[in-house]
Amino acid sequence: MNDQKKSNYRKFMLLWAGELVSSIGGGLTSFGLGIYIFQKTGNASGMALMMLLAFLPGLLLKVPAGVLADRYDRRLLMMIGDGCSGLGVLFILLCMLSGEAELWQIYLGVIVSSVFSALLEPAFTATITDLLTKEQYSRANGLVSMAGSSRYLFSPILAGFILAFSDIKVILIIDICTFFLTILSAAVVRKGIAVKPVRDRTPFLQSMKEGWKVITGKKGMLLLILVSSAVTMFMGVFQVLGEPFILSFSDSKALGIIETVAASGMLFTGVLLGIRGIHRNFVKMLCIGLFFSGIGMAFFSVFQNTVVIALFGFLFFAALPIANNSLDYLARTNIPEEYQGRAWGFIGFISQLGYVVSYALSGITADAVGAVTGGGVGKGASLTITFSGICLALIAVGMLRIRRLKSLEKTTEAAHPEAKDPSTCLSS
Repeated sequence: MNDQKKSNYRKFMLLWAGELVSSIGGGLTSFGLGIYIFQKTGNASGMALMMLLAFLPGLLLKVPAGVLADRYDRRLLMMIGDGCSGLGVLFILLCMLSGEAELWQIYLGVIVSSVFSALLEPAFTATITDLLTKEQYSRANGLVSMAGSSRYLFSPILAGFILAFSDIKVILIIDICTFFLTILSAAVVRKGIAVKPVRDRTPFLQSMKEGWKVITGKKGMLLLILVSSAVTMFMGVFQVLGEPFILSFSDSKALGIIETVAASGMLFTGVLLGIRGIHRNFVKMLCIGLFFSGIGMAFFSVFQNTVVIALFGFLFFAALPIANNSLDYLARTNIPEEYQGRAWGFIGFISQLGYVVSYALSGITADAVGAVTGGGVGKGASLTITFSGICLALIAVGMLRIRRLKSLEKTTEAAHPEAKDPSTCLSS
């Protein structure tokens, strides 16, 4: 089976390329709508609400989507999720073509996109397990992180350039076009992979319970997920308030350049991980990645200097793939293949609850702090981001003392001794 999976790396690369294009298109829309709403409302709360509404439906549907990924054709679910999520973007575009879009119309559009996008993530994550060997996971995760970074690396500068000569409607049209490419790549991969017959005929709710048992029955697994939820809460603050902070003293063109330079850190590290990967000391590397992300975040908003902001943003994004890669490997290698979809549904749901908290409260908090200090939304965003970065770094230091997390790494090494030897991980 491993020999067969090694030949599937090209199929993974095709699928990854489709998701890369999709990420860039989604980043264009997210950047453009964020600028549109901030210019229309003048506060951080409107942007935060858009991010919350775009995120929450998909989060709530992650668990049932994970069950579906174990019961039905995962590539077909990816095609449906990618394709139908474009309907929300199309709705926003039609509203703008008929006049200025109202906030409720934008919010409705992003909700529709989020609902269908929920089908994509568990199916895509489980498909990686279908296609690749365990020795290839780390390299694949590095490339996946790089694809995810593209929405911050390429999209902001492209969107800033487009907005300088046109308007947001062009951005939405480009995003809609990317959906066709991602559907095509998933269709090609689906054609080349035999669909596994569905042997699991257990009731839907029972399947969900089995996924829950997988992550709670493994010592340290649930703790790892809960820690990651706390981490996403502080990282969500950065995602929501980074743009309002920069826009408080600069313009959308400078914002696009800063975001691109900062996100190139994730590209740099993603390429290195795609070539080399991480092969041991996963818990330690997880903590190192989170610590330096916290440091970059803490100093990101201290000075209103674009060069300093870009440098600490680079540090934040460069450290993220190390943490994501390590966390993904620890979780993936401790989950049986037949439970990958439903387990990742629960993992995604719990670990990303932190985003819900940050999206719901960070905008309100920044506006309130800005009002109290008299510095406006820029000062409020700056202080909130700095405080969150310090908390993230402290969590990373504390994780080094948690023995249950280290037990996941010991289980992985016992089951897959090749992970101890970096040379064997590059043999494919």
